[in-house]
Amino acid sequence: MSYTAHPSAIIDEGAQIGDGSRIWHWVHICSAAKIGSDCSFGQNVFVGNRVVIGNNCKIQNNVSVYDNVTLEDDVFCGPSMVFTNVYNPRSAVNRKDEYRNTVVKRGATLGANCTVVCGTTIGNYAFVAAGAVVNRDVKPYALMVGVPARQIGWMSQFGERLELPLEGNAQTRCSQTGLSYVLRGGHCILEE
Repeated sequence: MSYTAHPSAIIDEGAQIGDGSRIWHWVHICSAAKIGSDCSFGQNVFVGNRVVIGNNCKIQNNVSVYDNVTLEDDVFCGPSMVFTNVYNPRSAVNRKDEYRNTVVKRGATLGANCTVVCGTTIGNYAFVAAGAVVNRDVKPYALMVGVPARQIGWMSQFGERLELPLEGNAQTRCSQTGLSYVLRGGHCILEE
């Protein structure tokens, strides 16, 4: 495999890293991690053993991707955002057999300093704003803000806010790409 790693990075033997990936200062990638091609890992990133990361993911500085987290292709993790894997941690209680799976679907954005509580699924192209706390599943294309995170709108694949209501039936186009999005029954879909 052909990837670039800074000399300060620790890549444990057995880690699978795809071609074209870039690994920067003080990154630690554990031995059983599976990472796709063309990914970028900023300074001080940690990637656990039971982690799967797709192609073209961008993981910014100071992010820890813990066991039982899956990132599909084209996911963006902003600086210092947080994943968890134990729902009710206690220092004196070992709960490694209770890790909950977290899945971030294709094209989703997780803003700087947001927190994703374990056991949730973030839908395709969802956009979680900086500082938000996600404690339940997020619909595809949803724009989420606040603590706890609540939906305030919809985002296009390009990352532009769509002029759609939260509920009902409606249709709009992305101002940047011209792609058409349809809202039906509280779900936004890209019209083919």
